[in-house]
Amino acid sequence: MSANWSPTSWRTKKVEQAPVYPDRDRLADVETRLRKYPPLVFAGEARNLTRALGEVAEGNAFLLQGGDCAESFAEFHADNIRDTFRVLLQMAVVLTFAAARPVVKVGRIGGQFAKPRSSGTEIQNGVELPSYRGDIINGMNFDAASRTPDPERMVHAYTQAAATVNLLRAFATGGYADLHNVHRWTLGFISGSPAGDRYRALADRISETLSFMEACGITPESTPQLRATDVYTSHEALLLGFEQALTRVDSTTGDWYDTSAHMLWIGDRTRQLDGAHVEFCRGVGNPLGMKCGPSIKSDDLLRLIDALNPANVPGRLTLIARFGADAVGEHLPRLIRAVEREGRKVIWSCDPMHGNTIKAGNGFKTRPFERIVKELQNFFAVHRAEGTHAGGVHFEMTGQNVTECTGGAMAITEGDLSSRYHTHCDPRLNANQALELAFLIAEGLKAERDISAKFRAAE
Repeated sequence: MSANWSPTSWRTKKVEQAPVYPDRDRLADVETRLRKYPPLVFAGEARNLTRALGEVAEGNAFLLQGGDCAESFAEFHADNIRDTFRVLLQMAVVLTFAAARPVVKVGRIGGQFAKPRSSGTEIQNGVELPSYRGDIINGMNFDAASRTPDPERMVHAYTQAAATVNLLRAFATGGYADLHNVHRWTLGFISGSPAGDRYRALADRISETLSFMEACGITPESTPQLRATDVYTSHEALLLGFEQALTRVDSTTGDWYDTSAHMLWIGDRTRQLDGAHVEFCRGVGNPLGMKCGPSIKSDDLLRLIDALNPANVPGRLTLIARFGADAVGEHLPRLIRAVEREGRKVIWSCDPMHGNTIKAGNGFKTRPFERIVKELQNFFAVHRAEGTHAGGVHFEMTGQNVTECTGGAMAITEGDLSSRYHTHCDPRLNANQALELAFLIAEGLKAERDISAKFRAAE
């Protein structure tokens, strides 16, 4: 796909955020074993996602990407996978109804194990140990044995990802995602909440519509789209040895695909043009994402776009903006204008989580709901002002009833954080907050749709 590229060419570049494995022979042995394991996803599925994202890039669809900050071995359970999946389904229904366009569903799931860190080490009570980098690398417990990077964790992560992807396929195609189940997707703990009430009202309208369609002969049997859905997996391509081990040649095209996930993204800390992560990702056929923080310069962004999507294929590259609520207006317009000026085909997605992380007075890391909302509103406002398409959103969220982000209609306070603070890294929206956000995003999509309709009418 790319000149002078191979699955190993990243090894000649500088690797940021790389763990230091004390036993290199053991690391090589694990990577060799992983190269023999079956793919977690298929190249054809990745191409299908690129085509779906191409519609997002053209303004004909919307991207919903969400899931765990960092998947853990301890919280691996079928119920947790199901609950995250059904929150995505609920959010997608709300957004589809508002936007009157398809919603492409991509989970941060089935491989989101590795996390970048601001420091390579952590100090507690005068003891310095390696930072926790996600369960695929080391453990959370603050002791030397847990914090020492262990290659065998990659095998554990692969096995868990395989089971997760298998269950997601069953949920997506086995009847659970049937639109007739729209009422059954509601999680028990959001019953009686403002978001839950709004969702039930919307579900009633959808059920009435389905009854009318059935009377007209449009049923799940005649229209499979009512009975099943497409859901894709994604994660940050951070641990490149693992990614290389799962990169295979597609027998139908001869192109290389990373079969660890349908979509991969490059983080804000690893997007160096001459770095290992850009080098690896530029050569695989998967659709890619790239986080864009306040430090990125317009010219550097254009060079990165050309490196990652030289053929300018719609759907190949999603730019995930993560500026912070107060910095969107300062940084996003200049980037949009540079991309539009050069005619680059990209998706603009908003990550309102990472730029709005604070430390609460009781020491817990959190994200205020009102700051998340403000960044989303500013993101949509900038796109309306620039005449461009707000293409998607990117959340860290869970289907569990956690108390990690403050605020929202249920008014989680800093004092509530300690009651159900389960994240292994960064704070996540719970299902109630995620659904509440979906309705707020829906208002932005509806406003965009109304503006487009007026523009077409004027023509």
